Amino acid sequence: GIDVTVLTDRTQTIRASVRDVQHELLIAIALVVMVTFLFLRRASATIIPSIAVPLSLVGTFGVMYLAGFSVNNLTLMALTIATGFVVDDAIVMLENISRYIEEGDSPMQAALKGAKQIGFTLISLTLSLIAVLIPLLFMGDVVGRLFREFAITLAVAILISLVVSLTLTPMMCARLLKAEPKPEEQSRFYRASGAFIDWMIAEYGRMLQWVLKHQPLTLLVAIGTLALTVLLYMVVPKGFFPVQDTGVIQGISEAPQSISFSAMSQRQQALGKIILQDPDVESLSSYIGVDGDNATLNSGRMLINLKPHGERTDSASEVIARLQPQVDKLVGIRLFMQPVQDLTIEDRVSRTQYQFSLSSPDADLLSTWSQKLVTALSNQPELTDVASDLQDKGLQVFLVIDRDAASRLGVSVANITDALYDAFGQRQISTIYTQASQYRVVLQAKDGETIGPQSLEQIHVKTTDGGQVRLSSLAKVEERQSQLSISHIGQFPSVMVSFNLAPGVALGHAVELIDQVQKDIGMPVGVQTEFQGAAQAFQASLSSTLLLILAAVVTMYIVLGVLYESYIHPITILSTLPSAAVGALLALLLSGNDLGMIAIIGIILLIGIVKKNAIMMIDFALDAERNQGMAPHDAIYQAALLRFRPILMTTLAALFGAVPLMLATGSGAELRQPLGLVMVGGLLVSQVLTLFTTPVIYLYFDRLGRRWRGNQPVVEQASV
Repeated sequence: GIDVTVLTDRTQTIRASVRDVQHELLIAIALVVMVTFLFLRRASATIIPSIAVPLSLVGTFGVMYLAGFSVNNLTLMALTIATGFVVDDAIVMLENISRYIEEGDSPMQAALKGAKQIGFTLISLTLSLIAVLIPLLFMGDVVGRLFREFAITLAVAILISLVVSLTLTPMMCARLLKAEPKPEEQSRFYRASGAFIDWMIAEYGRMLQWVLKHQPLTLLVAIGTLALTVLLYMVVPKGFFPVQDTGVIQGISEAPQSISFSAMSQRQQALGKIILQDPDVESLSSYIGVDGDNATLNSGRMLINLKPHGERTDSASEVIARLQPQVDKLVGIRLFMQPVQDLTIEDRVSRTQYQFSLSSPDADLLSTWSQKLVTALSNQPELTDVASDLQDKGLQVFLVIDRDAASRLGVSVANITDALYDAFGQRQISTIYTQASQYRVVLQAKDGETIGPQSLEQIHVKTTDGGQVRLSSLAKVEERQSQLSISHIGQFPSVMVSFNLAPGVALGHAVELIDQVQKDIGMPVGVQTEFQGAAQAFQASLSSTLLLILAAVVTMYIVLGVLYESYIHPITILSTLPSAAVGALLALLLSGNDLGMIAIIGIILLIGIVKKNAIMMIDFALDAERNQGMAPHDAIYQAALLRFRPILMTTLAALFGAVPLMLATGSGAELRQPLGLVMVGGLLVSQVLTLFTTPVIYLYFDRLGRRWRGNQPVVEQASV
């Protein structure tokens, strides 16, 4: 019988990755509900914003289905992040209605008054957050296509949550919320948590009074935050996509260019034996020979399948680091290994993760300088596995026939060709038939004698008189070097230099290093060089990263300017952004992560999140100025105190929604961790700073606006 076994099953790691994200989504929902309960202190009040989570997620799945999206790592990551966002609007609505109930209004009156007062704020929060995602929709290349589903999924979830918060949340508040319980009816937890929240608000009020009395110092802190953002951006290592542990390692072997098929097979099998001895390796597939992936006979392919994450302690990169010294001991063959990635933009099979190409119409010039570059790069400790696909050392054997000697002995060229074909050509000379099957009879030299050119001593050719003469007496062998394969880029001959990064080295540093090495060796103008694959995409993304962030900021400024009909107030709101960037970049720097595409997406999301603190403060301050006649100083002070609780609640909800991503483990966790890390770091720092800097910046721009309009400054006196 025939046993059929699945050799490589990528769906197992994909399913495991999706399963892990689903668990993180459930944890995020539980944490968000817990935060809501701790602040609202009643189960009935906690249910109201919690309903927004399943409604928003289910509605988003419906839109995803209509749009033809799939449930994958990116869309599930968007839904996990959305968990902390979708409750924000409901929390703000609920908290405002609860405040009126605590002041003595009935639940119905409080719902009507609270919804009317806070509705514009919610629209501002949501539209400005969605505006941040708009630049992601217009990202080009492969990276843009990858994140389009992410941006649309997140935007839809946020938009649905706005509809829920403006309609269902006030209705549920009117029906489910009850009047403030009497002191004797309050539980110990209710009294203790209420007292703690009141204490925090009182302490915040005292600190805010001190800050408002020292406004120049606070402005200096805000300016310093902006300068620190620029400094950290220059210092933090730049990367592309984090290296994932998918449980599969790709290996590409390379032997001397003159190797035979049988010798290559033996060395490939020797590699396989060493690899299979590793305790974390489950199976491998291996093949050699010329096909679509293998252009030459001296290279082979391996796909190394690791055991599931729960059955091994080391990551794929650690397994590679352990195997590499062992396979390097084999003489006559070299193995390049790299983890297989779920997110990849490579268009060719490569020895390593990154490539750098050289091309020139002059093949000799190309060969000379590609070898010089490989030698120079191999001496750089930041780079590993440096190699090129230059194959110009292949051996060709030419048989030069002594035609005079052959003619004297009556041996024709056809006789010599037939003798060589009989020895090395695997000629089929007959077929043996049996009742069950048939067998081809193949003629070849005896094993052990098909060694090489020296075999001519054992080959004899029949002469015209029936005698035998050694082929070596009629011909001599000449060995010449030739190219086994020639690659082309833009119709010109090219050489691909491949490399990996040493542990702890960022791709951005490697790109700068290679550019510097080119200058050091004096690369001639006649050789064109450029990065390929992921390194090329990294260069393109590096140049567009700042433009992407700037586009997000400008888009949000336009949306806020339209909503507030002001040029000044949007600037006040956007002043919260540097503090979030400082927190995000510090989190990356302290954790040893690169500023890659996933982290950039996290920073763009932070731009949309952290401004909500300022929006809630400014909305209430403007309302107090216009409708109650308060001075700007009093208005922003009262607004900061009134909105302290919802600001803290929404920030903690978004933060705890990102915590499961930051602490992610299992398959594909490397892709999710930078996003959670950036959001947690950014939210923590921005929460601490913006509670104090936003009121000061609001007052500064208010004074500036009055001077522009020619009005007299208002006498400012803080309310105590």
